Amino acid sequence: MQDGRRRLVGVVDDDAAVRDSLRFLLEAAGFGVVTFPSAGQFLAATDPDSIACLLLDHHMPEMTGLDLLRRLRRAGRELPVALMTGSPSAQLMRRALELGAVVVLEKPLTDQALFQFVGDATG
Repeated sequence: MQDGRRRLVGVVDDDAAVRDSLRFLLEAAGFGVVTFPSAGQFLAATDPDSIACLLLDHHMPEMTGLDLLRRLRRAGRELPVALMTGSPSAQLMRRALELGAVVVLEKPLTDQALFQFVGDATG
């Protein structure tokens, strides 16, 4: 049996419409969701160990998704991360995977890709 913590999905995206859409889809599927408008607010407001997986936008002001992923890994946080971007490139994908991202998802996300990542990450 899974507890609420294990099914908690973190979403970090500076676009409120994206955060709201992801929250709606994931909550309708039975997941708990916590959202953050910036990488800095995520770092300040949460214990990464309380989150089963993280959907992380790459293109954000102040700190990119790759920057946040790098900080999490340096701190020893190994939670599953999907990096989201509207403009994927081979270089971005390579860097994200080298830092331990599970997958790079192209925006707009498909429900199939979203639920595949979250389902795998939450077991």
